[in-house]
Amino acid sequence: MKPFDDPSVAAAFDAFPVSTRTGALSLRELILDTAQSIPSALPLQEALRWGQPAYLAPKGSTIRLGKHRSAPFALFVHCQSRLMPEFTAAFPGEDRIDGNRAILFDDPQQIDETRHGWLIARALIYHL
Repeated sequence: MKPFDDPSVAAAFDAFPVSTRTGALSLRELILDTAQSIPSALPLQEALRWGQPAYLAPKGSTIRLGKHRSAPFALFVHCQSRLMPEFTAAFPGEDRIDGNRAILFDDPQQIDETRHGWLIARALIYHL
C-alpha cells in the first residue's frame, strides 16, 4: 500500500468502520494504480473533500471514497458530470448505483479492476 502524504487523509481512513476502510483502501489502490498509467492524470492530489478521501487530477473530475447510507462503502463521482450515465450505459446492470453519483459496494470482492478502472480512468481525464 502506498503511504499517505496527508495525515488528515490517513486519519479519515482510520476513522472508517472496518467494513468501509477495507473496501475504500482497495479502491484507493485502484485509483492510484490507474493514475500511474495515465500521464495526464499526474500529479494526482489526495485530499479531503466533504470529510472524505478525494482524488483530483489536473484535468479530471473529483473522485471520493467513503461510507454510503445504503452500503458499507462507495465510489463517488460528481453528480452533474456524464461519468455515471456513461458508466451505466457501458456496463448496464453490473453494479448497484446511486443515481448519477456513486457505485455502491457491500464487499471488496465486488471491485472489478477492468470495469471500475474504466470509470476511474474517465474521471481522471474528464476535462481533457
